[in-house]
Amino acid sequence: MPDRRTIAVIGAGYWGPNLARNFKANPDWELAAICDLDRERAQRVADAVGGAAVVTSLDEVLADAAIDAVAIATPARTHHDVVCAALAAGKHVVVEKPLADSRELGERMVRAAAERGLVLMTDHTYCYTPAVMRIRQLIEEGELGDILFVDSVRINLGLIQPDVDVFWDLAPHDLSVLDFILPGGLRPKSVSAQGADPLGAGKACIGYLSLPFGNGSIAHVHVNWLSPTKIRQMVIGGTKRTLVWDDLNPQQRLSIYDRGVDIDRQSAATAERRAATVSYRLGDTWSPALPEHEALAAMASEFAAAISEGRPARTDGHAGMRVLSVLDAAAISLRAAGAAVPVDAGHASPSNRSPLEVVA
Repeated sequence: MPDRRTIAVIGAGYWGPNLARNFKANPDWELAAICDLDRERAQRVADAVGGAAVVTSLDEVLADAAIDAVAIATPARTHHDVVCAALAAGKHVVVEKPLADSRELGERMVRAAAERGLVLMTDHTYCYTPAVMRIRQLIEEGELGDILFVDSVRINLGLIQPDVDVFWDLAPHDLSVLDFILPGGLRPKSVSAQGADPLGAGKACIGYLSLPFGNGSIAHVHVNWLSPTKIRQMVIGGTKRTLVWDDLNPQQRLSIYDRGVDIDRQSAATAERRAATVSYRLGDTWSPALPEHEALAAMASEFAAAISEGRPARTDGHAGMRVLSVLDAAAISLRAAGAAVPVDAGHASPSNRSPLEVVA
């Protein structure tokens, strides 16, 4: 295939095998190498996907002129150095979330990609699921009306991470989805973060984020490593309809409720007070049919398309920066006992509202 590109996967730990499998199967890509310091681990991944070169040196991968791009699945603390080295070598980059482990380092990465005219993409995997792509379409088409609130819950009995708290581990998923579906992207006025460490693990294991937006709407994100039950649910309330996304219900991931509250405001004769007439709307509930494809397959296709078309990826470095900006402000708020902290997203460009069609 004349437009087929070569890619190497950097990191053969938890997420690397998933990236390798999808790039190996994608017709837009040729999987050239698996790179990891642990040769045996890299070999297991290469064998599992049907073969690829095994390399233990990042420098060797970056020096290979036949490799067009790299997919990075290493710990967040290493992202800046690995990504910048890859960009300096002329490689396009897709990097696992979060983009970096600080906003400052993320900014450097975005600038480096822009200066070299290379694609820097954040692997916000949930944004490529059929459910989230349909949510974005419904919002764009006005089916929900103006967004009033978002309540997101991501809780489970999960692995307590050694290097990050529950906000940096789980919240990027929800924040990246908000950035993808909300017109204009994730641009809250401020963030308030409250966390708890009841086990004495040395970091927040339970967390709550409140994100007020300029139009009076608000988003709330609940993340938790200690819940005996697993819940992955987002409720999006609009002026017309309310949508519920239950990611653990494969039979009905999306439910749309034609129910809500209508408030008809009228000015009082004195103009000093406004009377509010409240009515409740009770309509039908329906569930849209969704196509079936693996999100990472769609992500790999989007990465190839962005390179071929010379455009930013749908979840580009700026999308990663908007998520980092919220996480950075949340960390400050957490240290300040939940005080509201302004979110600095002035550096991030408007979200890329490219067409929704993605080939799985």
